[in-house]
Order: sequence, then structure tokens, then C-alpha cells
Amino acid sequence: MDAWKLDRIGAAERGENPTVLARMRSGFAVIGDTQFLPGYCVLLASPRVGALQDLDAVARTDFLLDMALLGDAIAAVCRPRRVNYSIYGNTDPFLHAHVFPRYGWEPAEYMNLPPFSYPHDRWTDPQYLLSEHRHSSLRAQLCARLLDLIAEAGRSA
Repeated sequence: MDAWKLDRIGAAERGENPTVLARMRSGFAVIGDTQFLPGYCVLLASPRVGALQDLDAVARTDFLLDMALLGDAIAAVCRPRRVNYSIYGNTDPFLHAHVFPRYGWEPAEYMNLPPFSYPHDRWTDPQYLLSEHRHSSLRAQLCARLLDLIAEAGRSA
């Protein structure tokens, strides 16, 4: 495992997390480690907190708006049929939001279920893992659109 994955937020703060798309007011937008749903991203809260309720009203609003802007970027670039937003905190003990594009071409048995219902191999199969070779164009497009949306909203970090 890459060392930066042991502390994704700290690595982002130090400029060592290669998945970072943009620094946002509430944290870091990163492209997901797996791309079986192309455009999957995560918003990592920074500074680190345990849960959404640990933020005051202003910081909570910032996080949720940044999450929505990340979803807007995914929608513009990937043109999914919809975007799903998920905040769990069951595995990683820090606030983060998963932002998933959902597509009409998904298998029927998963189309109406949360993305975490997909089999384990979708999350670990090398053909879906984030790679510079396969995903550099997608990453660049997401980054460019997200930076435009941040500027349009007057939300620079």
C-alpha cells in the first residue's frame, strides 16, 4: 500500500496525495481509488474532524456546499443519469463524503442500490483501479470543471 493512503488528509495537506483534484474551502476533493463508476470522487474534510455534527453551522454549510460543487463537476464532465452523495463514517474515522455518478448502463441488479452494494471485485479489480494511463483525461476534466465552479461560486479555499 502506498504510504500516503495511511493518512489521506495529512498527505493532501502536505501536497503528497496524488488523487487531489482541488483544495476547497472545507477540505480536499479527490478522485476515487476505483473508477468502476467513472468520475467517483470523495471530499475529505480538512481540518480533520470525526463527523458532520462536529462542525459548527458555518463549517457544516461549507462542507455540504463543497460536496454539491463536486457533484456538479462530476455531472458536467461525466453526464451520469444522477449523482449520489454518501456520508457514512463506518470505516474511516474522519469526515468524508462519497460522490458517485450513477449511469443507465449499470447492471439492473445494482442500479437502484447504493454503490457499496457492488461486489468486492469492482472495488479491487486492477481494470477499475485509478491509473494515470487510463484516467488522466477524466481527472484533468474533473479538476478543470471543479476549479471553474469554485471560482464561479466565489469559494476559493
